[in-house]
Amino acid sequence: MQKIYLFLCTILLTSCKVGPNFHSPAAPKATLYNKGPLITKTVSASTPAGKSQHLHYNRDISNSWWTLFHSRELNSLIEQGLKNNPTVEMSKANLHKAHANLLFVAGPKLFPTASTQFFGSRERNTLLATGINITPLPGQKLPFTLKNQFDLYNASVNVSYSLDLFGGNLRQVEALRAEIDYERFELEAAYLTLTANIVTTSITIASLQDQLKTTQDLINCQRELLRITTNNYNLGHISRLDLLSNENRLKKTLATLPSIKDSLARKYNALAVLVGSLPSESHHINFTLNSLHLPTELPVSLPSQLVRQRPDLRSAEAMLHKASAEIGVATADLFPKFNILANYGWFSTTLSNLFNPMNSVWSYGGQIAQTLLKGGALRAKRKMAIAEYEYAFAKYKKIMLEAFLDVADVLHALEFDAELLQAQVNVEQNTRARFNLIANQHQLGKINYISVLSAKEAYLNAHLNVIRTAATRYNDTAALFQSLGGGWWNNPQNKE
Repeated sequence: MQKIYLFLCTILLTSCKVGPNFHSPAAPKATLYNKGPLITKTVSASTPAGKSQHLHYNRDISNSWWTLFHSRELNSLIEQGLKNNPTVEMSKANLHKAHANLLFVAGPKLFPTASTQFFGSRERNTLLATGINITPLPGQKLPFTLKNQFDLYNASVNVSYSLDLFGGNLRQVEALRAEIDYERFELEAAYLTLTANIVTTSITIASLQDQLKTTQDLINCQRELLRITTNNYNLGHISRLDLLSNENRLKKTLATLPSIKDSLARKYNALAVLVGSLPSESHHINFTLNSLHLPTELPVSLPSQLVRQRPDLRSAEAMLHKASAEIGVATADLFPKFNILANYGWFSTTLSNLFNPMNSVWSYGGQIAQTLLKGGALRAKRKMAIAEYEYAFAKYKKIMLEAFLDVADVLHALEFDAELLQAQVNVEQNTRARFNLIANQHQLGKINYISVLSAKEAYLNAHLNVIRTAATRYNDTAALFQSLGGGWWNNPQNKE
């Protein structure tokens, strides 16, 4: 007995985990996101959305980055979305399921399994059926009476334990823990996508509302201009070509109105769904683009930090970890399985006497099982696991490259958005100054009213371009925070 215990202890101490030990992929050695000079400051323009933005590299990101837009209504929408969005609820449920699955699988794999049973029966049998032949000697009688009907009761406790000598069970638990990490970062990705979508959808709605108002002003201006030119044409003061030119401009502007209204309705419906409501329950957004605050101090993570901060990259890494552990599981299946079994119980023909020490029975032992022939299935399974790892690694690399592309593109966009807005504001200011000058001259009787309306038309068109460019700048600023991971690691619940 002592030799058996020493043998088992030796096996346990020398057990190992077959398969590769996982290490997180190394971060790229790049120090910049783009070629060329480092972008640290954008140009400015004299409009609320035209402030200069300063980019601070190696500065941390707030996990509530949307508050930098200084909009209570926007903050309220995001709070509502985080509570009610079904995609977030689905991700939470998947995370809970992954935790439960770990407990379901890991318990029997890592710890002994114990069970108890009790049964009672009424049986009819003969001793010959049991293999026992009792025949009295000639001239003698048995000192007891043989009965072929009797009661039988049994109570027992069974214990079994799988000796994980090659680490297959530990690798399986490792894979399940990686699955939890995957679902955890999928939840963070759902949070990030939701908050970014609410911000950009709200900005787009504010932009479309401003565009709709300005377009209606432009239509009113063009209608008045067409009315005057029509009268002049009827009087023979202008050519039909001039009249058709004014009609064409009005029709072009009118043609844009349904598109703006359709886009606005669709965005309101999308926002309602994002915050967990029906499209019919969407409510009006009161803020305008000019009421939003453009974040001017922008934190930018270093390239070496990005791989630890993007939820999609961490999810891909978790799947890579799981694939690595599955190689260990498949490798361990090539080796024998060792189990320890033990049983203790009681047998009796009377229930009242069941637990008498004289009725106790017990057994213990070990079991070794090894698959000898299975048509190469086990080795094929290991090859499949290796292929899954190679696929997961390639997918991780793809997501990593796309992550760096996202940041590189949005950094360029912030620079060019500022330059475009500056140019658009300059045009708007020039057309507004020209309009004011012509309006003053009209009041002095030096210029006709048609010139005033034409100048106003040019100004409103320039203002529309400013609205669109400002919205793009706000949205690209939100895209920067999303591309950098959204600061989820600064949530106290996520401290690693």
